Amino acid sequence: MADHAGGRVTITAIAQEAGVSLPTVSRVVNGRADVAPETRKRIEELLQQHGYQRPTRRQETRANLIDLVFNDIDSPWALEIIRGVEEVAHGAGAGTVVSAIHRRSTVARQWLENVRARASDGVIFVTSDLEPTLHAELRRLHVPTVVVDPAGIPALDVPTIGATNWSGGMSATEHLLGLGHRRIGIVAGHPRLLCSRARLDGYRAALQSAGIAVDDALIEQGDFKHESGYSAACSLLDLAEPPTAIVASSDEMAFGVYEAARVRHLRVPDDLSVVGFDDLPGARWASPPLTTVRQPLVEMGLLAARTVLRLMNGEEIESPRVELATDLVVRHSTASPRG
Repeated sequence: MADHAGGRVTITAIAQEAGVSLPTVSRVVNGRADVAPETRKRIEELLQQHGYQRPTRRQETRANLIDLVFNDIDSPWALEIIRGVEEVAHGAGAGTVVSAIHRRSTVARQWLENVRARASDGVIFVTSDLEPTLHAELRRLHVPTVVVDPAGIPALDVPTIGATNWSGGMSATEHLLGLGHRRIGIVAGHPRLLCSRARLDGYRAALQSAGIAVDDALIEQGDFKHESGYSAACSLLDLAEPPTAIVASSDEMAFGVYEAARVRHLRVPDDLSVVGFDDLPGARWASPPLTTVRQPLVEMGLLAARTVLRLMNGEEIESPRVELATDLVVRHSTASPRG
């Protein structure tokens, strides 16, 4: 049985099964006459058996464009992903088109019309649900698709690139436990996102492993942005028994926690320890420099672009689900609790 990449049989797999070279299969696919009749017949039978679809005129005229699609692009997090994708695309001689669809179906439909018009060769979605209608149309157009940090469970034929969010949430919480904190709050990310739920589950797992009951009063919801980190931290710090430490599920929200502490005349880390998530470029320049879980954002963009380029070239993907490791970066925003 021939292998598939992105749900499509590749000519590499056909060549292996037929016991011939890749150029031989390519000549058959392109209608060349310089192939022995018996060899041609064997290859044609395999192409038909595995449902191989010959390139359309659209595929033959490559635009050398990769569409990079975000729900929102108004954060340094998105810029890190763009940096990685652009580096690989530039090296491959491909252009990058960046779009934001803001989770609105009308914008998504217009984006799809634009993809058709500019004949994009591949698409990378970031923190997206990849709606079935979009997925079906991209398959019909033979546009390879990759998802970075999928919002939900993606289709089986769509490769995904993510990070070890659960272990990141756990290591952030374990770091605070190791310093002696026992009342630890968390500002979680948007609950519809898999990465948010995984980080929160890691936080819970660390507490339970330490024999500490999870207190729902210490869990506040955010949306990865500065303002939500500020308002969530205000709620936590205004509790009758406030936390001595807070895990924020993004650096942007951690900076909001900093501001909530400042207006309450609390010092970080003397009065409140704070851990972020992402390790954005600004984290080490914060005051104090932020302890955070490094998410390899640029590397995720690099790998997503390499993957979509391979699919564009009809190559096979060894592993459709990839998670890159996160690392705790300890700086000066965490310390043992006073007293």
